[in-house]
Amino acid sequence: MHEPTISFSIYENKEQKLRKVLAMVYDALKQKGYNPVNQIIGYILSEDPTYITTHNNARSIIQKIDRDELLQVLVKSYLDEQ
Repeated sequence: MHEPTISFSIYENKEQKLRKVLAMVYDALKQKGYNPVNQIIGYILSEDPTYITTHNNARSIIQKIDRDELLQVLVKSYLDEQ
C-alpha cells in the first residue's frame, strides 16, 4: 500500500505565518491598552514601527514580515469572507 501524497503550498505556509504574527501583535497591543486595529493600520500605512508596542517583542517580530505580503493576506482574507 502506498501512502497518499501530501502537497504543501509555500503560499499557505507564508499565510499561516503572517496570521500568527498578526495575531501575536494584536494581542500584545491589546494587552498594553491600545486599539490594535488602529495601531496596525498606522504601521501598515506609514511603516513607522512606533505604532507597534515592544511588549512581547511585537515590534521586532512585525518588522520581519513584508508589509505587501501582509496586505495581500488581509485583502484576500476579507474578500474570501464576502
